[in-house]
Order: sequence, then C-alpha cells, then structure tokens
Amino acid sequence: MSQLANSPKKKLKTSAMIASIAAEGQPTKSAPFGHALNALAKERDDIVGLSADLSKYTDLHIFANQNPDKFFQMGMAEQLLMSAAAGLAREGFVPFATTYAVFASRRAYDFICMAIAEDNLNVKIVAALPGLTTGYGPSHQATEDIAIFRGMPNLMIIDPCDALEIEQAIPQVAAHKGPVYMRLLRGQVPLVLDKYNYQFKLGKAQVIKPGKDLLIISTGLLTMRALEAAEELEKEGIEVSVLHVPTIKPLDEETILAEVAKGGRPVLTAENHSVVGGLGEAVGTLLLRNGQHPRFDMIGLPDAFLDAGALPTLHDRYGISTEAVKEKIKNHLT
Repeated sequence: MSQLANSPKKKLKTSAMIASIAAEGQPTKSAPFGHALNALAKERDDIVGLSADLSKYTDLHIFANQNPDKFFQMGMAEQLLMSAAAGLAREGFVPFATTYAVFASRRAYDFICMAIAEDNLNVKIVAALPGLTTGYGPSHQATEDIAIFRGMPNLMIIDPCDALEIEQAIPQVAAHKGPVYMRLLRGQVPLVLDKYNYQFKLGKAQVIKPGKDLLIISTGLLTMRALEAAEELEKEGIEVSVLHVPTIKPLDEETILAEVAKGGRPVLTAENHSVVGGLGEAVGTLLLRNGQHPRFDMIGLPDAFLDAGALPTLHDRYGISTEAVKEKIKNHLT
C-alpha cells in the first residue's frame, strides 16, 4: 500500500472570520475610502464624517484620526446618525455618514427618506459589508440593500468595484449635489481596474474589456469576478465583453442599450446582490421597454437568507465565485 493511502487528510477549516475578498497574491490597497476622504478634507473645509460606532470597520477611523474636530461618533443609533447628517447638510456641510449596509437600509430607511432624500440634502451614505462580503450570516449580509433603495426618489446609488474606483469616486460623490448611497469595500481592498487604465465617471457605465462572444453587464465586486473569468476564458478562445456599471441609479441607459444593440451576444448581468430588485432587474426592464430581446440571464445571490461561513465557501455555494461565473458564461455559449 502506498504512503499516500496511509497519509492523513489535510483538515479543511472554515470560519466566518475569513472576510477577505482578495485572492492570494492579489494586489490590494488598505482603507481606500478613509485615505481618499482624508485627502478630500485637505481641499474642502466642509467635509465631515459620522459613524454609528463602526468607524474602524468602515475605514472612517483614518479620517477621524487626522480630523478629530470634523468627526462625530453617534453610537449604535443609525436613525440618529442619518438625522444628524441631515442637520449638518442643512448647515452647509457635506457629511459622509458611515455604517454597515444592513443597518443603513433596514434600520434607518424612513429617516433617510424623510430627513434626507425628500429635501434632496447633500448627505453621502457610505455603507460597508455590501452583499456577500461577510460570513456573519443574514444579520450582517446586505443582500437586498440596492432593492430597498432603488425606489427612493433623489437617491443616487453607487457600487464600486475596487480600491482604485473607491478613491476616484469620493471626490465626485462629494461634488454631486444631492444624497448618495455608496456601497463600500473596506480593509485590504483588491486593486483590479488599474491594469485597464480605468477612470471612474459618476453616472456612467464603461466597457472595461471588449469581446464578441458574450456581454456581461456587471457592478461592484462582480465586475472583478467578471474580469477574472473573462481573462481565463480568453485562453480558451472565448471573448467576453465586460460592461461595468458602477452607478446603479440613475442607470446609464444609453450606454447599456448601445452595447446590447451590437447584437449577436447573450447578455448576463452580474452583481453582489439578490437577483430580486438589483442591477439585473433594472437592465432587464430597460431592454424590454426598448424592444431589445437578447438571450438574457442574471448572476447574483439567491432570494434567500444566506448561510454563515468563510467567504470563499459561500461565494462558491451561491454562484458568485470566479469559477461559478465562468461556468455560467459557458452554459450560455452552448
């Protein structure tokens, strides 16, 4: 009998504490939001930051350490956080209110709607742990935040892909007149878009990688997954086009329709969000309203409360890993 037959199997470990979305060896940048807001505060005196007892976990502590007189710790009170941000906006400040995406969308919705959005106040809500970027289970996984906020008038919604886009988005978000909800990747954030010479443009979708065989319309973390899948499939002779849509609302309808109209390609949407109420349904509705009927499908999280566990395990289980995206693409090319 061989030695391999008698050797003990390596014990597999999984933990909700494994929270990094960066692959092993992937370039990352630390706390891009905190550093970008710091840089902006040196140029603008009206920038202030607020946290609901989560500054370390939204990277706002970087800003707070350098700007203690412009930082407000509101405690575990998200409704108060949004009300205070509204008051500061009325006084001429540009408040960046930070918390987890689940708490902003589920606990503070009415206060955002009535205190901020109705009067189109200049409040920027920056929300960490979007979609499936934590293994802590349904209490912390904001799988439906975009669906919740898409129906709110005046509110712009942004889902950045990587560290570069977060850095580039912050000044433009601050310059925008009106409320913004921005999903946030925090900590050691992957650096992806630099190799494509990408420049963020508020409200605009952009083709990151062209391809003739299939079109993926993606946002946020799933743009990174789509690009990884496209690069690997290119080695097999499959050309996948990736259209990145960082601004979910208002949707860049003109660019999306123009790319789909090129014809002859199946269309997939991809998002780190429930397939209910997110980018996929927004794009599907847009295409139907404009008489475009490509072969169409959605990559996203299921309409369910998700499990707790390690992110690599969960991303495979729920179909948003690079391998899962590759398989979905191949299924639509057969």
